[in-house]
Amino acid sequence: MRSSLAPGVWFLRAFSRDSWFRGFILLITFFIYTCYHMSRKPISVVKSRLHHNCSGIIQPINNTHSVNDTTWCNWAPFDQSNYKELLGAVDNAFLVAYAIGMFISGIFGERLPLRYYLSAGMLLSGLFTALFGLGYFWNIHMLWYFVLIQICNGLAQTTGWPSVVTCVGNWFGKGKRGLIMGIWNSHTSVGNILGSLIAGIWVDEQWGLSFIVPGIITAIMGLITFFFLIEYPEDVDCTPPQHHVEPEESQDLPEDSHSNRDSSPDSAVSHSKESGAQPAAISFFGALRIPGVIEFSLCLLFAKLVSYTFLYWLPLYIFNVVHFSAKEAGDLSTLFDVGGIIGGILAGLISDYTNGRATTCCVMLILAAPMMFLYNSVGQSGISISIVMLILCGALVNGPYALITTAVSADLGTHKSLKGNAKALSTVTAIIDGTGSIGAALGPLLAGLISPTGWNNVFYMLISADILACLLLCRLVYKEVLAWKSSLRRDRGSSVALTHAR
Repeated sequence: MRSSLAPGVWFLRAFSRDSWFRGFILLITFFIYTCYHMSRKPISVVKSRLHHNCSGIIQPINNTHSVNDTTWCNWAPFDQSNYKELLGAVDNAFLVAYAIGMFISGIFGERLPLRYYLSAGMLLSGLFTALFGLGYFWNIHMLWYFVLIQICNGLAQTTGWPSVVTCVGNWFGKGKRGLIMGIWNSHTSVGNILGSLIAGIWVDEQWGLSFIVPGIITAIMGLITFFFLIEYPEDVDCTPPQHHVEPEESQDLPEDSHSNRDSSPDSAVSHSKESGAQPAAISFFGALRIPGVIEFSLCLLFAKLVSYTFLYWLPLYIFNVVHFSAKEAGDLSTLFDVGGIIGGILAGLISDYTNGRATTCCVMLILAAPMMFLYNSVGQSGISISIVMLILCGALVNGPYALITTAVSADLGTHKSLKGNAKALSTVTAIIDGTGSIGAALGPLLAGLISPTGWNNVFYMLISADILACLLLCRLVYKEVLAWKSSLRRDRGSSVALTHAR
């Protein structure tokens, strides 16, 4: 059953060129997930404001705290000596809920209209993000309030990723998917940058607004999604991508039929619409049996552990080690996400050119380990070195993460073993990102537990996770190398045959 057409889409029918609509879908889904990530980022910036040394701040006249009290300006309950563990618990409430909800979200995403599902998720996410900030204005100092809000927000945010990847997968075939999705996936880093900059405006004064403003923007984007998102090319008489066509049917057609159908968008659309039964949604265990899903899922677990530790703890690390202000630390941390944009695009471009998704990820992960060690060792010796190394770390850490969650997920969700059933895309995306989200929950939790023993130990943990992510791809890298060798032999054979023919 096809979804009902969004009310705001009717006026777009006059501009029904496939490329125009595909560009529109990329743009609106880009903004959708930018808002999701923008609403996650403020907590990492506000952490340094919830607990910091108050000795350099003049106490108000009506303050009843002792003159020697260095925690009087902190926000209870994060004014205790175990504040890092408490902040880690707040992070983990969101991330554990997100990881658990992600496995369920993909199943719902295949069975519910994406437009309704995404709109509801964004409205709820905006609400819970704003409620966290309202804790400042309502003078709430109970840990359970912030933990409960984070749990609810984590569940609401699981609506986002499987839905946007499925929507983009509905519109785009395998052509230059790595490059297109590498550019498109920069929404993650753009959202983090916007979240940091917006949170930094109010973090030193009324930190509640650091959450409320992103929450309002996310809710508004949810309304825009409801009116303008187009789930399927067929909804506006556009040509569906190649993976919508059944392989067996294509093999039975004579060669001239292939050329006729490929050259006629109208015939492709009518064929898609006239095909009677829609393919059934794939089961959870059926998705696990797709070759490569388990390996890439486990790899993403460790890759996302590293990425999300930087996401949630980098501003506090800069604040503590370099002794910048909360706003300066938040602004400098955005360079990691700038590197993430570059890394995601490069990973997509290289993997398209080489046809080696696993090898591209593996090489970038190998390079990321020594780069993280160098950043921790010498990265804080000067602002120029810090800028360069943050960008390089961001590119090498987020490049594989971006590639796996976008192009790899879409490749596996439309794998040839599925025989054209694109219904698996949402479930496969949810499995891969859900497994990765377990790592995203573990990373900040471990950072909160390990950081009291020294930041060096946190980086050793990150480097170990990076190496494990690389090792998990060894079998797939080996298969890609064998495929390259086979392709080279065929090319050489063809060259020899042409030489003899001459």
